[in-house]
Amino acid sequence: MFEEIFFPRTAERYRAAPLVEQRERYLVHLRETGAERPTLRKCANDQLSLVRLLNLKEGSRVRLSQIEAATAIWSQPKGRRCDRSASSKAKARFVTHAVRWLRLLGWLDEPERERHPHHAKVAIFEKWLRQERGLSTATIQDYCRATDHFFFRLAGKGVPLSAVRMTDIDDVITAEHKRGAWNRRTMHDYAQRLRAFFRFAETRGWCVRGVANGIMPPRFMRDEGVPKGLKRVDVQRLLATTEGDRPVDKRDRAILMLFIAYGLRAGEVGGLRLDDLSWKNEILRVRCPKPGRTNTYPLSQGVGDAILRYIREVRPSGFGRALFFTMRAPIRPLDRRALGKIVKDRLASLGIIAGKRGTHALRHAAAQHLLDQGMSMKVIGDLLGHRDPSSTAIYAKVNLAALREVATLDLEGLS
Repeated sequence: MFEEIFFPRTAERYRAAPLVEQRERYLVHLRETGAERPTLRKCANDQLSLVRLLNLKEGSRVRLSQIEAATAIWSQPKGRRCDRSASSKAKARFVTHAVRWLRLLGWLDEPERERHPHHAKVAIFEKWLRQERGLSTATIQDYCRATDHFFFRLAGKGVPLSAVRMTDIDDVITAEHKRGAWNRRTMHDYAQRLRAFFRFAETRGWCVRGVANGIMPPRFMRDEGVPKGLKRVDVQRLLATTEGDRPVDKRDRAILMLFIAYGLRAGEVGGLRLDDLSWKNEILRVRCPKPGRTNTYPLSQGVGDAILRYIREVRPSGFGRALFFTMRAPIRPLDRRALGKIVKDRLASLGIIAGKRGTHALRHAAAQHLLDQGMSMKVIGDLLGHRDPSSTAIYAKVNLAALREVATLDLEGLS
C-alpha cells in the first residue's frame, strides 16, 4: 500500500515504522471508500504523528481527550515538521482520521450512549414497528425518538413505567410548550407517537390499561397551513446555479430536475438506482418509502439528459448500483439529509428563504405550478403519489388566480 502512494525510499521508511499492519489496514479501507492519493499520503503522515505523540502499542486503549491533546501539540509550529500552526481544517482532519482509525482497530474508548431505564423496552417496540408494522426507517426513528424523550424526562421524576399516569404525559408536553420549543403540530405528532407506544406497552403488561386511550393529541388540521413552496422564478434561479461544468454542478442539476419535474420526496430520489432507469422505454421507476409502493413516470428528455450526463461524466463506479453518490471520500450514496443540504445550501447562496422544508419546498412548488397551469387535482395527486385526494386539495388554497376571481366579485350588501 505504501509503495502505491510514496516514492520507494519514503515507502520503505513508512513500512519500517511501528504498527505497520494496523496503519496499512486503515489506508486500504480509505482507498476502498474512494480516497485519492493526496488524502492517503496526508493520512499516512498523520498516523505516524499519532503513534509518536501517544506512544501507541498493539492493543492500546485511547480516549478522545487524548487524541485532542495530541492534536493540540501536533498543530503547533514544528509540531508536524512545519514552521506554521495547522489550520482549523487540518486539525479537524487529524482528529477525524485518528478517531476512525482507532475505531476500526477497536482501540478507541468511547463513552456509552446515555440510556434511560426503559431502553430495552423501546428496543422491543422498535423491532415490532419494523417487523410487524413494516414502517419505514425514518418513521420508526420518529416514534422511538419521541418515546426516548418521554422516558428521559420521566427518569428525572423517578416514576416507573408501571405507574405512569396521564398527568405525567401532560406535564412533559406542557413543559415543552411553555418554553416555546413545540408548536401545536409538534405536540400533536408527539402525542400520537407516545400513544402508539403505550398501546404496545399495554399488550405487554408494562403499564396500566387505559393510558393510551387517555392520550388525546391537540387538534390539528393537516391542511390548516399554507404549503411553503417556492415561486417559479426562484425555482428557475435555483436550477440556474447548476449550469456550470463542475462535477458537483452536473450531479446537482440531475437531482434538482428530479425534484422540480416530478415533485419527488427526498427519500425517493435518494433511493433511485441505475436499474430504475429504462432508457429504451423512457421510463423512470420510483420506490416510495412513505406509501410503500413503486410509481412509474415517463422520463422526460431534459431530466434524462441531465442524469445521463451525470452518469457518464461524474458518477463514481465500483460503489454499488445507487444513482447518486457523495463527491468526496468516503464515497457513499446520498441520503435524505445530504439531499436536503444540497437544496438548502444552493437556496442560501441565492438569498432565498424557503422555511425548514428543504426538498419539500420543491415538491410543493411543482404541485403549485401544475395547479396554476390548470392541471386537474387528480393528475397532480397521481404525480405526487397521493392515495387520498384530500392530500392534494391543500394546493387549491393558494391558487392565486382563483382567489383573484373571488376578489373581483361585488360584495356590496353582504357585509
